[in-house]
Amino acid sequence: MSAPNSLALAVAQLNPTVGDIAGNAEKARRARAQAASQGADLVVFPELFIAGYPPEDLVLKPAFQAACGAAVEQLARETADGGPAMLIGTPWLDDGKLYNAVALLDGGRIAALRFKVDLPNYGVFDEKRVFATGPMPGPVNFRGVRLGVPICEDIWGEEVVECLAETGAEMLLVPNGSPYWRQKGDVRLNIAVARVMEHSLPAIYVNQVGGQDELVFDGVSFGLQADCSLAFQLPAFQETLAVTHWTRKGARWHCEQGPMVAVAEADHADYAACVLGLRDYVNKNGFSGVVLGLSGGIDSALCAAMAVDALGAARVRCVMLPYKFTAQESLDDAAACAKALGVQYDIMPIAEAVKGLESALAPAFAGKPRDVTEENLQARARGTILMALSNKFGLMVVTTGNKSEMSVGYATLYGDMNGGFNPVKDLYKTEVFRLARLRNSWRPEGALGPAGIVIPENILLRPPTAELRENQKDEDSLPPYAVLDAILERLVEREEPIAAIAEAGFDRETVLRVERMLNLAEYKRRQAAPGVKVTLKNFGRDRRYPITNRFRDPGTPLPAPDVSLVSGKPVKTEAFDF
Repeated sequence: MSAPNSLALAVAQLNPTVGDIAGNAEKARRARAQAASQGADLVVFPELFIAGYPPEDLVLKPAFQAACGAAVEQLARETADGGPAMLIGTPWLDDGKLYNAVALLDGGRIAALRFKVDLPNYGVFDEKRVFATGPMPGPVNFRGVRLGVPICEDIWGEEVVECLAETGAEMLLVPNGSPYWRQKGDVRLNIAVARVMEHSLPAIYVNQVGGQDELVFDGVSFGLQADCSLAFQLPAFQETLAVTHWTRKGARWHCEQGPMVAVAEADHADYAACVLGLRDYVNKNGFSGVVLGLSGGIDSALCAAMAVDALGAARVRCVMLPYKFTAQESLDDAAACAKALGVQYDIMPIAEAVKGLESALAPAFAGKPRDVTEENLQARARGTILMALSNKFGLMVVTTGNKSEMSVGYATLYGDMNGGFNPVKDLYKTEVFRLARLRNSWRPEGALGPAGIVIPENILLRPPTAELRENQKDEDSLPPYAVLDAILERLVEREEPIAAIAEAGFDRETVLRVERMLNLAEYKRRQAAPGVKVTLKNFGRDRRYPITNRFRDPGTPLPAPDVSLVSGKPVKTEAFDF
């Protein structure tokens, strides 16, 4: 059979569900049928599509492995109809080893298998825990065209693509499960450009979309011509199937036709990620809707807006839980926010609940002055009421604490930390304000909430307060959020030493205080609800610190290592940041 001079390649940027093997296979069937109607020759799916990504230790279950294999074999049989072939990601057991694999399904059979070589084991990834390293691959022969299939991380280094180029690959098809965080799209594109530039091979980068626990996958699949120019680009945070048309020009393939969609960036992308993460967590776990405490503050207002954008107003219930320290201003602002969003809104005073708790504790607390304990009883009364509504009505509690609060422990366990999922968990307080202002001027594509101002202006202007005591303000207990967030970003995302942060212009005592609070709050964070990852390093999947931990940064410049104590290879003598 002579090699073809044209190919119609369908990019299936889809949203699988981890563990829903039958559902993912059916989604693949529908995509293939749609691609067939548009004349596609091959449909390319994301990494581990049959299993859903990341499957974590679920993929170690023999029954799960067998079910994935059976689903792939059935899909392979269905390609005997002469329609498009499928390049689909799946776990694959071979000679007692489990691989992160891609299967080429064509002509009623599994025509080829390729295994992932470079298994990521950093940040949110721990694939070496569950998969074996595959052998260096050669291209697969698809109807006379030699296709290189590096899987996700395989293009982040040079070796796999170099091997494919040297063994005759004509283009690269790259299945991915690449999660979102800020500026990740630029990083991916630069990596892909580097591989294309090295070998002048065009590339199709296929990424999944959707939320999986704390991770959100943004899609933004794209193609690169052999000269590194952008051939096509798919939208962010949306399922899409697009057929791209390629022709052979001399020794090179060239994309003649494909969509070019502008993608959401910066704050717009962060907001969209939070909405998609919340939507998929609620829907994929079978909740009928959500309930949250609407306090009149910025965090709960933004979470309410995100919930309505994700699920629609009919599936969101907001509850004001006032106590004697709740200002009329808070009552008015919460009511105005609920009205703007069109949600069910209830007012449930907590005075009797707090009184009952204090009465029960009175004998034990006799002679003790009132302190933060009584403040926390208010938060825990609210948490109990919200959890009761969750139990009674099958609604998931949305918890609303931001990253600033989670960092320094400015939150109450079993109180305002109660909940099933937190869409703003990885947003600092200053970012919460910024996204709230953005939402008032912009309605995201696909959002189910109303356009216009949905967060009252007064909420954006009021100083943040927990309202657990008279005239309380957050900055009574914390540095100003602009300062706090800047210090935390350096401590958490950058892992900078205290001395370096102080040298950058921050008050050393303030930095020491923030670092101490950050360390002490680890036990609280370990018990916090999951939430959407939007920064480079979130609490949970990225930053995994021990709870029991006596190390403290002394806040002074670190000494240079003593090379006289080191045997073997010479050690550089400049100071290191350990």
